Amino acid sequence: MDLLFNIQVWDSTIRLATPLLLACLAGLFSERSGIFDIGLEGKMLAAAFLSAAVAYTSGNAWIGLLAGIGASMALAALHGMASITFRGNQLISGVAINFLAAGLTVVVAQSWFSQGGRTPQLAGGARFEPIELPFAAALADVPMVGPVYADLISGQTILVYIALLCVPATWWLLYRTRFGLRLRAVGENPAAVDTAGVSVVGLRYAAVMICGVLCGIAGAYLATALQAGFTKDMTAGRGYIALAALIFAKWRPWYALSATILFGYLQAIALRPDLIEKTFGFDIQGQLLDALPFIMTVVILAGFVGKAIPPRAGGEPYVKER
Repeated sequence: MDLLFNIQVWDSTIRLATPLLLACLAGLFSERSGIFDIGLEGKMLAAAFLSAAVAYTSGNAWIGLLAGIGASMALAALHGMASITFRGNQLISGVAINFLAAGLTVVVAQSWFSQGGRTPQLAGGARFEPIELPFAAALADVPMVGPVYADLISGQTILVYIALLCVPATWWLLYRTRFGLRLRAVGENPAAVDTAGVSVVGLRYAAVMICGVLCGIAGAYLATALQAGFTKDMTAGRGYIALAALIFAKWRPWYALSATILFGYLQAIALRPDLIEKTFGFDIQGQLLDALPFIMTVVILAGFVGKAIPPRAGGEPYVKER
């Protein structure tokens, strides 16, 4: 019970799930339009580097955030050009983006700051600081409700709240707007959308660029909120975990929230092996705990969580009939 109701574990869960949630929603937009994107990792990594670098140089985290979004959108446009305009293999394009970001961020960071591929530590206005919500201090001593509000809901950075708000916003956009209806349709039957006089290329580019914005926020969060600067390969496979969560969620926004919280919880308990020993009475090696999210990823991709059917036109370039 200590493990289940420990406020610190759930606080870490929210912090660790935030970049996964943003990347998962990013992939949801792209794949709903029929463009598979395994380049989430690379876009997050590029955004993490440029946001940290610009935030350190300017001393302003918000300028760093915009720079990170710009870097991610540039890679998203590159993926869109390869996949949509030139009808290339979407998986190969995504892999190329991951390799490009992994190498380029370290080279540019070394050239810029000469600190072994890292950026200097961020402090002050160059980082997003936690926000204390109204009445958090006054309610802190109230049993049950107080600690949850004061220590879990309050005290998060602005990017955490933005990520959580993106879930209902994504649901509303996909299921309650004409744009969302067309976006879902183009991922299922692009020829029918084209026949109705709607641009398949335009819709897919819009989805890919939205994906770039969300990946940019995720990467900036890693470097300017969760941590205090950029380090080599700091995304640590989060883009791939987000893709697994997307399959687990069956390409639905609210399910994506649940799936990423699950992965965030697995990462959080890996940081607290003492609680596991206290709860269950035996010790688990830290390496096994660190591997839990990736083990869960393999289980999901192996199909043990039920059949997940992707958009029917996913991964297939659209060729307009003459």
